Amino acid sequence: MSRRLRLALILYRALWWAALPVALLYLRARARRDPAYGRHIGERFGRGRTIPGAVWVHAVSLGEMRSAVPLVRALLDRGERVVTTHLTPAGRRAAEAAFAAEIAEGRLVARYLPMELGPAFRRFLAATRPPLALALEVEFWPVMIAEAARAGVPLWLVNSQVPGRSFPRARALARLLGHPVAGAAGVLAKSDLQAGRFRALGARAVHITGELRFDQPVPPALTAAAARLRPHLGRPVVTVASVVEGEDALYIDLLRRLRAEAAGRGAPAPLLVHVPRAPERFAEAGDLLEAAGLAVLRRSRALGADLSGDPAALAAADVLLGDSMGEMFFYLGLADVAVAGGGFLPSGAHNVIEPLALGRPVFTGPHIWTIEYPAAEAEAAGVLAICPDVPAMAARIAALLAEPAALAGAADRAGAFFAAHSGATARSMAVLAPILDARRRLSP
Repeated sequence: MSRRLRLALILYRALWWAALPVALLYLRARARRDPAYGRHIGERFGRGRTIPGAVWVHAVSLGEMRSAVPLVRALLDRGERVVTTHLTPAGRRAAEAAFAAEIAEGRLVARYLPMELGPAFRRFLAATRPPLALALEVEFWPVMIAEAARAGVPLWLVNSQVPGRSFPRARALARLLGHPVAGAAGVLAKSDLQAGRFRALGARAVHITGELRFDQPVPPALTAAAARLRPHLGRPVVTVASVVEGEDALYIDLLRRLRAEAAGRGAPAPLLVHVPRAPERFAEAGDLLEAAGLAVLRRSRALGADLSGDPAALAAADVLLGDSMGEMFFYLGLADVAVAGGGFLPSGAHNVIEPLALGRPVFTGPHIWTIEYPAAEAEAAGVLAICPDVPAMAARIAALLAEPAALAGAADRAGAFFAAHSGATARSMAVLAPILDARRRLSP
């Protein structure tokens, strides 16, 4: 670590201590909408449940935890115990749902990540003593990396990327001070492009392993429930997944345009399945849809525990609101085409891989910096349409829905693209398993 980077890290740590009251006020404010933010505060300071000797996997929120599932499963299958850490309740809930049996058996603990405070991380690391730490996606927390190195814990950045939008700033930082990724033990990058960016930032031991989400399991119960319900719908279905705050009005406009186009050619109006990304937005999103004059069925009220519903009610609805957690593959299984939310806002588009797993062609807005891989490859393969605005998206979706042969061809290409890009878990474990075996041999 360069002298300049050490000084910058000292300043960064001091700023975190100064900002601690603000961070606690932030958690309190978020707890007003989601009470889970106000629970387990001790974990934010390194206290709470853990498993000594477990592999530590950090997945900040829902999307990152979905990415982590196949890798965590591979670790558990080889006999490892695992502690997952998260910043958000959504991430924690995803881990608890995916690994409920392993939690009950004492093989996995899901908890919050300590805040960027040296004593908090030292407390957590001393209690956990992980042989290996894995941080997914874009998690370059300087104190986390520095304290893992200080404790002798090899921390690898896994399924990792440096977004194109932030790379110029990161490279400038690396040239001036050095970049925190240089302190990581190694990097498992998503693509050749990402590997080159990490090397430019000074990262060590960079491997190209691909995207873990191509290996995520598809819950058969959810796809089977969708297959049972689809024949009762009798019309095309467009599922908009991971809608973020500020996008609801855009997808209301999308539905209106699709309805108008269908009416113009005497076709049934499509059903919109609208799935907000954050559970605290479920009620708000439903109210906005109803205020727009749309007939809304809320999954929480209209469908049973087995995901069955009244066909007459479904036929009369304009929108099915996906106000549930852990059922995304059901909502995507209903779809003829899918839309990845977030793409019309600068914060960036969300996951396009889950719909591709079910052979659904995907559409999104122009802001794809968050999913640079595999968005560019998917667009080139003709399974992802990146649209500049809602009118363009409506026109492209309508054209695809109007041509059954074109829709079937797009579905076939989506499935083939997904199959061609799988295997990241095996490639990741080929790098990580020898490290774990060597650490186990050296442990007393």
